[in-house]
Amino acid sequence: MKVIETSLPGVLLIEPKIFGDHRGFFMESYNKKLFAEYGLDFDFIQDNHSLSQQAGTLRGLHYQLHPKAQTKLVRVTRGAVYDVIVDIRKGSPTFGRWQGVILSAENKRQLLVPKGFAHGFCTLVENTEVQYKVDEYYSPEHDRGILWNDSALGIDWPTANPILSEKDAKHPLLADAEINFEWERM
Repeated sequence: MKVIETSLPGVLLIEPKIFGDHRGFFMESYNKKLFAEYGLDFDFIQDNHSLSQQAGTLRGLHYQLHPKAQTKLVRVTRGAVYDVIVDIRKGSPTFGRWQGVILSAENKRQLLVPKGFAHGFCTLVENTEVQYKVDEYYSPEHDRGILWNDSALGIDWPTANPILSEKDAKHPLLADAEINFEWERM
């Protein structure tokens, strides 16, 4: 497995080792022991799976407040997404900065989204399936979001007119969002 640091501290791209031959491929998408060897010792307790039927479907930007904040390990098993994370840790030198990466069934990359980051994605092709592990259960009362097109963030999404849920269309701007994450110096 290859672990790649991003420009946002704590956010990692993970490239699993792929074993391919004339039949197809095999890979370990998650191995607790191997992840722990890289210092990625999370207790993932729930797997989530979404299908977006249309290209241009945008889900996000989502997060859960403490004490129900979630670390996510995100991958695409069919199709492709432009996946975005935003640092929402107050006091962080990268607060409000975002990074986008392409995750696809083809590149098999995974994105580790730590607590203190908002997360969202936009599908690049039809019938895209995203699966992700979390280390905390979904909690409706802690569920929050930030408006996908907040001009203060300036996210360069691959579409100007995404397909949104009613909830995602009404999230507040970052400046008005409820956030209880504090940056901690390492």
